[in-house]
Amino acid sequence: MTDRATGRADRFSIVLVEDDDGDALLVEELLYDTDLSYTLTRCRTAAEARAALATRPADCVLLDLHLPDATGVETVHAVEADTRAAIIVLTGLDEPRAGVDALAAGAQDYLVKGKVDPDLMQRAVRYAIQRKQAERANAALQIGRLRAEENARLERGLLPEPLLSSTAVTASSRYYPGRAQALLGGDFLDVVQTDDGQVHAIIGDVSGHGPDAAALGVCLRIAWRALTLGGHRDQHLLHLLEQIHIAERTGSDLFATCTLITLDADAGTVTLHLAGHHEPLLVTDEGTRQVTAAHGIALGIAPGVGKWAATTLALPARGALVAYTDGLIEGFADSTDERLGVEGLLGIIDTLQAPDPGTHLDQLIARTRTLNADRHTDDLAVLRLDWDLTASGLRSGTWRAER
Repeated sequence: MTDRATGRADRFSIVLVEDDDGDALLVEELLYDTDLSYTLTRCRTAAEARAALATRPADCVLLDLHLPDATGVETVHAVEADTRAAIIVLTGLDEPRAGVDALAAGAQDYLVKGKVDPDLMQRAVRYAIQRKQAERANAALQIGRLRAEENARLERGLLPEPLLSSTAVTASSRYYPGRAQALLGGDFLDVVQTDDGQVHAIIGDVSGHGPDAAALGVCLRIAWRALTLGGHRDQHLLHLLEQIHIAERTGSDLFATCTLITLDADAGTVTLHLAGHHEPLLVTDEGTRQVTAAHGIALGIAPGVGKWAATTLALPARGALVAYTDGLIEGFADSTDERLGVEGLLGIIDTLQAPDPGTHLDQLIARTRTLNADRHTDDLAVLRLDWDLTASGLRSGTWRAER
């Protein structure tokens, strides 16, 4: 290994793979006469080069096409898989096609032995490294595009358009993944109105994070919508969802919590079924409180034995029900290690004066995230159902939904 430093800001790590000592000496002399700042490692075989590159990453590989253990384009394939470095192949005068074939195989440039001067060597090394960096940047950009497209597909599955036909009930929702640039997690929600005028909603949380939890959340959300529109209700519906959860989950440790909401505007009631989930909050002109409701076990923890009792509440003429996943309350409340909790959440709501439901949710989430200051990361989903039982057209008209 040789070391050449000229005080320049850019310092390159170069690996020379050449079994002929005379040709290797010529390349070393060419490099020495350039203005490059570099360290040089000499290898005699492709296997030796792979071992060196695995131990110490390089910026550029100067690769002879005729080695004891590889010949021609095979040498590029033999080295390329083990390095993120730019590859410049060294060809002979009698190999007019070798350089072009090497470029097609993945090399960034080629030089013909005997036709190289220090200036050409310097330009080739710098351009090859820049070209390789551009290729890697483009690959990363493509991965980013694919990730964004995947996120968009998951978001459409987790956060569908509500199916509402009544002006008496509106739905607003918000969703935030726990980590920036991460795939959406397993939180999901949905709202549909059936032909009898009842509004049905679900909010749930699959344990874990990442694509497996997100895929299972999408599956449960779609299954809930299909089963609800098909007439399945209450405990029977939860048993069916649990069967689907067990069939679709990737590991036996995955479980899901959820809340089923059935709002009957004609009867002026709301019915809740809690499967390991928090009680929602009831917002009225008198203030906000947590409703008291019966609890049942989360889906997938004890398959087949769950019982989910119904809790039916009378609705005020105007009000809202806010259901949420635990990401809203499990963050920190201040500079100490105290969690926000339901009481802290109610304290925040009491200070908010936004009349618009969507703005209210935005302010609520912003306040909780500011207090948490990124110390606790979890997915967060909030669903708010507002009703006005004095409005006309309980079963017809247009709907307004904010996401």
